[in-house]
Amino acid sequence: MSTPDRLIEATRELLWERGYVGTSPKAIQQAAGAGQGSMYHHFAGKPDLALAAIRRTAEELRAAAEAALGGEGSAYARIEAYLRRERDVLRGCPVGRLTMDADVMASAELRAPVDETLDWLRGRLAGIVQEGLDRGELTGPLDPGVLAATVVATVQGGYVLARSSGSATAFEAAVDGLLMLLSAYKGRMA
Repeated sequence: MSTPDRLIEATRELLWERGYVGTSPKAIQQAAGAGQGSMYHHFAGKPDLALAAIRRTAEELRAAAEAALGGEGSAYARIEAYLRRERDVLRGCPVGRLTMDADVMASAELRAPVDETLDWLRGRLAGIVQEGLDRGELTGPLDPGVLAATVVATVQGGYVLARSSGSATAFEAAVDGLLMLLSAYKGRMA
């Protein structure tokens, strides 16, 4: 792994564990096994490195979500695949956790990849719901945008419940509950 990649990966991990303020340049350098000169040779400073780390985290979240959402099957099956995909629920969502970091949210530049990713996810889910409605896989008075926001809120809230209880069971119960509600809208072709 190149020095810039090691610095980005170390920053990603530290941001997830400690937040922006708790992630010092010295801690990044130690975790990456890189010297101060290397860090400042590749990045203008901590904000620049944090932005690269946040962008990579956002890209990975999109790729993981797309792997489930872009698969074969009905709209319901694809949403279920997304909801049930393997995750480390006790660690929480690396993008969702950034929304609770006041320093990240206070910076338009650092916040942008977070906003873009959550907007993309809601849009992707809304598109799948609309496809399901158009094909008769889902029926009833469903608003694709509202349902997409509900799916994202269930996942993010499930992370919070799992972390607070120290058990993945809380996340799984949130997912099961949403799927139970959504199953009432399965159409003739689902």
